[in-house]
Amino acid sequence: MIIMKSEATQEQVNQVVAEIQKYGLRADVSRGSFRTVIGLVGDERKIPFDHLAVLPGVKEALRVEIPYKLISWEYSKSIEGVSEPRIIKLGEVSIGNGEPVFIAGPCAVESKESLFKIAEAIKKAGASILRGGVFKPRSSVHSFQGLGAEGLDEAEEALSWMQEAGKKFELMVATEVRGESQVELIARYADILQIGARNMYDQDLLTTVARRGKPVLFKRHFGAGIEEFLSFAEYVAAEGNKDIILCERGIVPVGKGKSYTRYNLDLASVPAIQKETYLPIVVDPSHATGRRDLIYSMSCAAIAAGAAGVMVEVHYNPTEALVDAQQAITPDELKEIITACRKIRSVVASRKNKG
Repeated sequence: MIIMKSEATQEQVNQVVAEIQKYGLRADVSRGSFRTVIGLVGDERKIPFDHLAVLPGVKEALRVEIPYKLISWEYSKSIEGVSEPRIIKLGEVSIGNGEPVFIAGPCAVESKESLFKIAEAIKKAGASILRGGVFKPRSSVHSFQGLGAEGLDEAEEALSWMQEAGKKFELMVATEVRGESQVELIARYADILQIGARNMYDQDLLTTVARRGKPVLFKRHFGAGIEEFLSFAEYVAAEGNKDIILCERGIVPVGKGKSYTRYNLDLASVPAIQKETYLPIVVDPSHATGRRDLIYSMSCAAIAAGAAGVMVEVHYNPTEALVDAQQAITPDELKEIITACRKIRSVVASRKNKG
């Protein structure tokens, strides 16, 4: 990163940016209250680094060794000593401000009637973001792929239901983008664009979604380490979009024998990631456990670990859900979870305030 002098002129900043671009790299310019920091995006081996340090207006040029520097605390603190987590605001909803946020809804949008029924119920329970899949990635081609699989007209209609339900019940809307061709359509209706675990590595999809300028819910791949997870989140930040909500949703179990959960929920990743980045992280216990009887305890554990919120699958009659029925909970169970999680966050916050 290039740290400019406090008295550096705009012309000098532009000169540094032009020099970076001359070597085929991009510049991420962050203007703080006291100084301007320019991050280099791209293959830095192409540029004579020491040359940048002596350009007019440059205070110092620092090498940041970690691969996810744009979302790192080191980068954030270098701008203007910012040491507070990033708060992502969506209307009346704030993610990362210390109060847990609850993202809930059906795994897949099935019909307008069922969606509205669920949306109303989760709002009454205390959720603030409605989730629901229109394009569903499935392991089997014979499984229900979501209404989006039936055609673009059906997909747009389902997305319009999501938007309408969000407005009617004062909920923000989050839905998954499964491919680049879907980005423009989904961005017209959703407030949050979700990158599912299977697409964590899709660099072209990440950059295309990032350029829409909307918050991105970024799920960790079930085989990815923490550094890898954050490194791919960097692709979103590199496009100038730092409204990224990280999501821990479990990793592949290690060992032999009977599997008692769908994945291993890596709750230790929550505080570990918070030490690396200023981005908020939420937890998805539904996909991690695959069992509705474990959602309550794992949601509570996630908040105790410091998560900014939880994302759960809710259906008014889970046994009727077309996708992942075994991990969906009822609105009443969601209300119990939200009540418990808020109490836990209060306890955790009071302990933190005591030092």
